[in-house]
This record gives sequence, C-alpha cells and structure tokens, in this order.
Amino acid sequence: MIQIDGSLGEGGGQVLRTALALALVTTQPFRLEKIRAGRAKPGLLRQHLTAVQAAARIGAARVEGAVLGSTSLFFEPGAIRPGNYHFDIGTAGSTTLVLQTILPPLLVAGGPSRLTLVGGTHNGLAPPFDFLARTFLPLLNRLGPTVTATLERPGFFPAGGGRLTAEIQPALRLSPLRLVERGAWRQPWARVLIAGLPLHVAERECQVLRQRLGWPEECCRIEVLNPAWGPGNIVLVGLEFEQVTEVFSAVGERGVKAEAVAEQAAAAALAYLAGGAPVGEHLADQLLLPLALAGTGSFQTGPLSSHFTTNVETIRRFLPVAVRTEATGAGQVLVSAGPGA
Repeated sequence: MIQIDGSLGEGGGQVLRTALALALVTTQPFRLEKIRAGRAKPGLLRQHLTAVQAAARIGAARVEGAVLGSTSLFFEPGAIRPGNYHFDIGTAGSTTLVLQTILPPLLVAGGPSRLTLVGGTHNGLAPPFDFLARTFLPLLNRLGPTVTATLERPGFFPAGGGRLTAEIQPALRLSPLRLVERGAWRQPWARVLIAGLPLHVAERECQVLRQRLGWPEECCRIEVLNPAWGPGNIVLVGLEFEQVTEVFSAVGERGVKAEAVAEQAAAAALAYLAGGAPVGEHLADQLLLPLALAGTGSFQTGPLSSHFTTNVETIRRFLPVAVRTEATGAGQVLVSAGPGA
C-alpha cells in the first residue's frame, strides 16, 4: 500500500486528486494522511469529498475516512466502471476539479462514459469551464480519447448550482503529446460574464481589457446571464495560436473593483505573451498527469509552480515514469516524460 503525506509540497488538494486518479488507473491502494495540511482549513471540504465519492463509485473502491473535515483517507480501488454518472457537490465547490479527479481513469476505461457535475463552474481558485473546454480538452484529445464538455448553466460562488456535462470516448492507450511551440497566431478574444450585477461592472472591465491589451472594441463581448444564477462575474481572455489556445481568467469578488479584476486577467495574458512558451503555468499543471499516463511526450512551459512540483512527487509514488525538467533559457522549461523510476 502506498503511504502519502498530504503536507507534501504546497500541501493542497492536488495531492488527493492525483492520488485518487492514479489509484484507479493502477489499482494500487493508498493511505493519505494530513490532507490539505497547507491550507487554512485542512481536511476534506465538500468538493474534495465529492471527488472521493466520485472516484469510489467509478472504481468500486473501499474507502475509509470519507467524511467532511477528515484529514486521513484510505482508498482501495476495484475495477473501473465506465457509465452514466451524476455528481452534485452541494455547494459552489469546483466541478472542474472533481472532473480532473475522475477523468484520467475514464480516458482508458473499457467503454464510454457520460458525467453530469453540479456545483461551481467559474471559481477563483480552480480552472473555469472555459479553460477546460477551449484549452485543456483539445490538447487531451490529441492523445487519443475524445472528450467533449458542455456548460448547461454557470455556477458562481456562493450560490453554486452550475451544471456541466462531459462525454468521454476512451482510448486503448494514450499517445504522446509534444507541444514545444505555439505555432502561428490566430486571434484574441475576451468575454465578460455577469449575472445579477449592474451592467456597468462588465463595461468597465471590457474598457480595461481593451486599454491594457490594445485590442479593438469587438474583441471583448459582454454576456449578461440570468440574474437567478448570480450574483457572479468573471473576466475571460483567450489567446488562440495554431498549436494551443490559452485562457486566462479573473473572478469578481465583493469589495474588489471591476478594474482590478480585469487588470488581473490582462496581466496574466500579457505575461504569457512575453514568456514565449506555449504552455502556461496552469495548463502545465493540467497536462502533467496525461503526459505521465502516456509514458512519453514533452511540452515547453515557463517557471514551474510549487503546485506542479508537488504533483510530480505524487505521480512518482504510483507510476514507473520519470518526469524530467530542463531549463532551456529565457525562463522556459522543457518538461518530458519517459521510462524510469
């Protein structure tokens, strides 16, 4: 049985999500202690508990410690069971992070699956749905499976209630991904979603985006959503290239000016453009696990986050794959996977 210290590295929920995914893929049981020890509220929150419950259902697993606030978990997986599943977090917790947990094993399952996830879809500390659909899944599909995601209703904090579905056609095995350049520039775009808030909030955000990014007015679109879905606001900036589309976001919060929200998204987009690498910081986190499951492949990114290095250490506990990093100059890093321990 694999023993894991949850205070590893940044001590967040990624250790749990990666361990659950790889336990299902490799059929190896694990015990995780000090869950989310590096967070202000350690232990399993609602979205983490939903991830555990979802992994247990699709993997016919035996679980101990799956209760709110638990800082210790035992997980013994059975066989992966593809099928039609519905998971409701019950709060505005991130649906995309729950999906991140159960998607890897379903990519290599014995049949197709359909997932319905209810909760938050546009959270401040998680990939928004738009990043999932326009950045991550197109790259994941290059590895062999076919995954499509549909946003049926957005969900903001604190109301939640968002709903997304994912259709998964698995592959017998994952092909390697090589992503070391962006390719030709295509087009930029920006979207501001707003629900239950004054329209001028979105208008001010678009104005900042146009000024900071130097884009014409038509590049920024405001989408006024059903007020019952709010209050909520998110700024999304997309940069489309031949080989990759990166999406940067900032979520509106009470007490934070609209201009500051837009500035955060614009600054992230400008930093990516200046960096030159095709894979941004958050995309690097997302691509690491598929890269390791394929057993080979590479991508070029910028400076590595503690989130990334923590994930590498967790992967090493389950897979006989070496994840190597090589500085290539100008602040860029080549990440590659290959045989090794």
